Amino acid sequence: MMEKIEKLRQTLEAISSSHAPACLACSFGVEDMVLIDMIARHKIDISAFTLDTGRLHDETYELMQLAKARYELEIAVYFPNSDDIERLSRKSGPNGFYDSAEIRKSCCRIRKIEPLKRALSGKNAWITGLRRQQSTTRSDLRAAEYDAENGLYKYNPLFEWSEEEIWNYIRMHGVPYNRLHDSGFPSIGCSPCTRAIAKGEDIRAGRWWWEDASNRECGIHRK
Repeated sequence: MMEKIEKLRQTLEAISSSHAPACLACSFGVEDMVLIDMIARHKIDISAFTLDTGRLHDETYELMQLAKARYELEIAVYFPNSDDIERLSRKSGPNGFYDSAEIRKSCCRIRKIEPLKRALSGKNAWITGLRRQQSTTRSDLRAAEYDAENGLYKYNPLFEWSEEEIWNYIRMHGVPYNRLHDSGFPSIGCSPCTRAIAKGEDIRAGRWWWEDASNRECGIHRK
């Protein structure tokens, strides 16, 4: 475990040195909190941002506030364009994403993908908390890849970490985490699109559960 933690520190410092300015995409999942803690603990020159879709859980907002107070780390917040939200709501209703995958992807594009492009503007690399173990759609995840869509490098330094290792780090360093994790939410996104899972279900089973399992991505991490 200690070897993995040291390797993570070295990786983050190398990204900071070779791809400045680099940033962390933080959705306040447990993996992202490991990365926030590492960056703050070792004073690594990597900025952080989050995408506030306007449909997040109250528990996520609580953690945002807690993380800001604890780490004294500025986390830039990016919001969707209000005109786009209004047009989508008029056309499909506030919860039209339940009706079809096409509408759901339009919602994700407006609330996540477009704000992401603004967040990554001017950056040379971005860092995620993605892991191979998270879902079938991420089983071939690599440590680094070039993100042609956004024109910069993308790093996944936790790609080989297990869920047990993530939680070992959280407990070891007393890292705050989203309270929903204690209520059966291993993966947390927007409130209408996230539910708790039953014991034995896939870790991503609670995300867009009404759709096919091979399609459960918002588009931010598409290849």
